Amino acid sequence: MKWEEVRNLYPDRFVKLQILKSRIEHQTRYIEDMAVIQAFDDEKEATRELVRSKDDVLVYHTGKDKIEIQIKQIFGFRGAI
Repeated sequence: MKWEEVRNLYPDRFVKLQILKSRIEHQTRYIEDMAVIQAFDDEKEATRELVRSKDDVLVYHTGKDKIEIQIKQIFGFRGAI
């Protein structure tokens, strides 16, 4: 499913998504195809699901025009010996 379709089906809501296809360009991951797992009206519930998400599952708000994720490089852990 494309992001435009998700936005039309679930306007102004949080959705939990499974990423099916994406590409990376210039430290940004662009999601091209996805499957909707669940939709949320409550921001607290959506946040709980985001914290529990693993791998290619994420929670995103349909108010956003594009679905893209900034990739940050982690070089070390703070406080690691």
